[in-house]
Amino acid sequence: MLACSLVSVPIKQGRQWAPRGWVLMLILLLGLCLAAGGSARAQNTSPGIELSNVEVARSEDGLALSFSVRFELARLLEDALLKGTPLHFVAEADLIRERWYWRDKRITRVSRTWRLAYQPLARQYRVSFGGLNQSFDNLSDALVAMRRVSNWKLADLKDVEDGARHYIALSYKLDTTLLPRPMQIGISGIPEWNLRLDNKVRFE
Repeated sequence: MLACSLVSVPIKQGRQWAPRGWVLMLILLLGLCLAAGGSARAQNTSPGIELSNVEVARSEDGLALSFSVRFELARLLEDALLKGTPLHFVAEADLIRERWYWRDKRITRVSRTWRLAYQPLARQYRVSFGGLNQSFDNLSDALVAMRRVSNWKLADLKDVEDGARHYIALSYKLDTTLLPRPMQIGISGIPEWNLRLDNKVRFE
């Protein structure tokens, strides 16, 4: 990853402006830093997962995000479920304010986790979220319950500064850090377990 930081450039000396080349060099450096950061985040998105139906809404309750993700479980992951290994899916959203003079500022961060497990005695799939549990007769219906998020509150309206530009850094992933420790070592480097999406959601 390319690390970017602002550097001190002598733009002004006494009452005379520095040569135009210094200004152009500073602009180019900042542009390269921003481009490198955006590219690094985009590379985290794995094939087979897509974001759709994104909507950001303002109301008296605050700023809320709705979205859907589309993906299917690889056969390897389905086999792990059937053998008794629960899978955890995590969504994180950061509300970020853009700043031209420094790094963008994170205003709030919210997250939610779903636990997907197979119950062999009942031959059902169970999705647990926030203390609630739902059972499904097949895997497809269980995945539907985890693919859509509606009216997810990100912040109070007072946190959204008038006249400033904001965006939402959204991620959705299969969290392998919640798997049993021996299994985490065994799946290292296996692409089927790298199910992740990162996206920037801009809004007015």
